[in-house]
Amino acid sequence: MSFRLLPRLRPRSILQNGRIATNTRLARPIHTSLPVRSGPTSLTNILASETPLAVQVASVSEQGIYLEDGLHLPAACIFIDGKVFLWDVPESVTQWGREHLTLFEVVVPRPEILILGTGVELAHPPPSFRSYLTDLGIQVDVMSTRNACSTYNLLAEEGRRVAAALAPLSPRRWPKSHLR
Repeated sequence: MSFRLLPRLRPRSILQNGRIATNTRLARPIHTSLPVRSGPTSLTNILASETPLAVQVASVSEQGIYLEDGLHLPAACIFIDGKVFLWDVPESVTQWGREHLTLFEVVVPRPEILILGTGVELAHPPPSFRSYLTDLGIQVDVMSTRNACSTYNLLAEEGRRVAAALAPLSPRRWPKSHLR
């Protein structure tokens, strides 16, 4: 069996209506796509994420929570689905109730886990608070606000459906003018 080298294809000139035309079908490299023959079409970016970028906490101090985008939150807040909500809760964790969690009834899809930051130290909310979230299908992890921010950042980075409800290190409430 013998092998022979085939000549490379070159554009051929063809006589059409007295003019010389080049056969471009033979000249086009193999790796290119066929030209689009119809009008413009919409493209789908298969690499784009359908989930919004998560909120990322940069630091936590006595003055509040600082986000990566430069936003400073001096009082309680909730991070869910890439958004920040001001959270009007009593300063004492023991006074928190179901009425402070109504946001989670309307969120679709609901987070699979809520990281609850209770301030400088771990403080457990009332049992009704936790059972209400469990009834909504949301797992609750309670920890200090510093640990809650770190855990939230980690889970959000992994792409988990996570929310954070964070009390500040120094107990303070939002001014009523901010909550309207």
